[in-house]
Order: sequence, then structure tokens, then C-alpha cells
Amino acid sequence: MTESASDTKRDAQDPPTIGGGPNGDPPGSGVEVVVITGYSGAGKSEAIAAFEDGGYFCVDNLPPRMIGALGELFRHEGSGVERAAIVSDVRGGDYFEELLAVLEELAAGGIDPKVLFLAADEDTLLHRYKETRRRHPLARSGRIIDGVRAERELLAPLRERADFVIDTTELTGAALRREIATELIGRETEENRLALTLTTFGFKNGPPRDADLTLDVRFLPNPHYVDELRPLTGHDPAVVEHVESGTQAGEFYGRLMPLLEFLLPAYVAEGKQHLTIAVGCTGGRHRSVAVADRIAAELSARDDVRLRLVHRDIDGSG
Repeated sequence: MTESASDTKRDAQDPPTIGGGPNGDPPGSGVEVVVITGYSGAGKSEAIAAFEDGGYFCVDNLPPRMIGALGELFRHEGSGVERAAIVSDVRGGDYFEELLAVLEELAAGGIDPKVLFLAADEDTLLHRYKETRRRHPLARSGRIIDGVRAERELLAPLRERADFVIDTTELTGAALRREIATELIGRETEENRLALTLTTFGFKNGPPRDADLTLDVRFLPNPHYVDELRPLTGHDPAVVEHVESGTQAGEFYGRLMPLLEFLLPAYVAEGKQHLTIAVGCTGGRHRSVAVADRIAAELSARDDVRLRLVHRDIDGSG
């Protein structure tokens, strides 16, 4: 990467803020607005996804004059919008040339928009367009290189105006999202962690549809067939002892936990925000609960995971 958020006109460690506040400032002055623009193929779709994950109200491909109208909405105290990210680029046609003027109008009206400009070198943009086989919005003659060069010239004043410039030449989409999340949005460490949901269920009720990974633990000893254990759940020590009796549970955990130790950082590195692991037994009351509790205990010390346990069928029988 030849240029990053740390090379911009303000310290990229500070999240882009609008200024103003509740002490007599005009309505809307507390709204944080980020306008995302830059070269076609430089990663604006990934950028808007990062802001959406960060809790921003997001709008893609908005003509500049409509940005002004949106700014009017933000000025009303009842709008409910505190942070917004808007993509505006040459897809807006001739109207795009008005963007600089609209930015000035917003600032004059009490909203100080911050501009994030995404760039990449010419060879990278050409390669990305060839991979996707999409037509460049300014390549009227059909030659992608003509569109890339025309756009670079057209956007030169806007790049100069930008508060943040990120060169995505050497960035994957996931790396771009991470850089925006950590350097521009400034999310807290808690929000940057992988949201891991462990869901237990009974196969007789059907598996969860939203599971990324599903573990079938019906091979473990079943407490349902032990009269004194049947009324209990996988939270009870007696049930856990029965489930983990013999050698199978130990071997299972001995293989599973190293696998998760490998997978979880890999998911985080690729920018995955949410992961659901479903653990199933016959009824979802005994074995799956005991196993999920054990997994949660093993993962509780990780600082890159935000853990949630959901026992879907624990109140059923079986």
C-alpha cells in the first residue's frame, strides 16, 4: 500500500467527526457525515460495507444534490440519524461535478462532511475491471483505460479536498474494511471482535438455518436414557459427567479446539463480523448444551471473540 489513512490531512487515529454538540449548536451539527468517493474500482462498495457494519446510516450512489437534501433531513432533530456514510461517484453523471459545491453548502449549513477518497494505481484498476468484466462509467469509447484516465483528471480537485485518502492498490477487500474500521471509524475493541454465537439445538426439531458450522454430537453418551438424568439439562454437572464419560468426548475436544484455534483468527483476518456455530444432539437438551458450555468456557479468554450462547431447544424433552 503506497498511501493510507495515516497519510491524510488529519490524524487517522481520530474518527471522522462533524463537530458541534448539544450546547446551543444548530440542529444537525452533531451528525457525523462521511462522503465516500474516488476512482471506480477502488473499493467503494467495501468501504460502505465497513461503515454499515460500524452502525452508520448508509446510502450508495447518491447524486450530489440529493446529498444536500439528505443534509436538510439530518438538520431536523427528529431525524434519528447520528452517523451517516454516503457514496457519490461518477455514476451520478454530470451532476457529480456539483459535489464540491454541495460539500461547501453542507458545511455552511452546520454539517461538516468529511470526505474519504479511495484511490488505486492505473494497472490495478485495469486489472480489477478485466476481472469483473464491467464497463467503466466514463469509458464511452469502450476502452477501459480511457475511462480510468478521464476519471483521474475529473476527480483531481475532489482528491485534493479529501480529508482521508486510502490507496487500495495493495489491499484486499477485507483489509480495506479492517483499515476503515480501526483507523477511520475508530470502533472500540469490543466492537471489532468477532461476534461468535454458539447455538444448541435438537435434530428432531431441525437444524438452525443461519449456522456457519454445524457440529453433530449424537455420538456421545445420551443422558436421556438415564432416568435420574432425563429431567436435567446439559448445565447440570451430573449430565456433563455422563456426556464426557469414556474416551470419545476427550478425543472430540482434543480435535475440535485446535480446529477452532485455527479457524477463528482466520475468520477475523478476513474481516468476518459474525460467526454462528450450531451444536446439535437428538433433543437439544443434554449433550449439545454440555458441549456448547465446554466450548464457551474454552473460548472465554480470547480477546478477539465476543461470545453469545443460545440454547434453542433446552426446554424440550429428549
